[in-house]
Amino acid sequence: MPELPLDQVRTLLAAVDEGTFDAAAAALHVTPSAVSQRVKALEQRIGRVLLTRTKPIALTDSGEVLVRYARQLVRLEADAAAELGLDPDHHQASMTIAVAVNADSLATWFMDALTEVPASLRVGFELLREDEAYTAALLRRGRVAAAVTRDANAVTGCRVTKLGIMRYRASASPGFVERWLSSGPIERTLPTAPMLVFDRNDELQDQFLRTLTGKREGGGRTRHLIPTSDAFLGAVARGLGWGMIPDEQASMLPEGALVDLAPGHAVDVPLYWQQWKLDSPALKALSDAVISAARGIGPRPAP
Repeated sequence: MPELPLDQVRTLLAAVDEGTFDAAAAALHVTPSAVSQRVKALEQRIGRVLLTRTKPIALTDSGEVLVRYARQLVRLEADAAAELGLDPDHHQASMTIAVAVNADSLATWFMDALTEVPASLRVGFELLREDEAYTAALLRRGRVAAAVTRDANAVTGCRVTKLGIMRYRASASPGFVERWLSSGPIERTLPTAPMLVFDRNDELQDQFLRTLTGKREGGGRTRHLIPTSDAFLGAVARGLGWGMIPDEQASMLPEGALVDLAPGHAVDVPLYWQQWKLDSPALKALSDAVISAARGIGPRPAP
């Protein structure tokens, strides 16, 4: 690969992260024309089109490959500056590690990991919340340096470590059970009861119903989309609907607040940590902290 000038690399990353050349110019304190010229010069150097000039900007396949390695190059520059004792204020953008994490990990164990990263490294974190089935895609696009994912297959240029298992149980409040589920067997009543889903990518409840009933259709005549883990848990506890709750979250509520609707039918979601194969002290410290914190996750006895 040809030599990559760091000013052009930073400009490309700014354009991708900010979404437009105008926004990238504002972030870099240069003119939009300068941004355009630097990106074009980098494309000529590489011999590939890297961006589509849309709003927001989109990466081409070649752009995704280059951005992934460009972020690693910038990360190495930041590590070198830190080891040399240079003023970190001059490298503020480079000293941030972007990480993709699923919402339930964020709401339970992942923040404990961040607090264990030594403050002396002076590294910031940008957390991107995404379903664990989709976090690896952010790694492939070069948007993040690491991810909590359920994908055991290593993304190109990354290493994989198994973290553990999050066990989900179909749960509801006692009042919800009395109102909606007491008229017959759970296999018949649950598919017609109000159901909670996290967002439109959340298929966990439907998958559970298909396993429970043996039918291909999902369920829930009424569906509520609750896009944060804490609010999702609160909605289940308040009786708005039923949903799949991980043991780590259920343990935060008082005993008896939730009912396991189908004992013996828990759903296990394996989690993996994928990170760049990069000799970076900051990234290694983060990875060590994540792997250590994840030792606390895993199946618990049924309530």
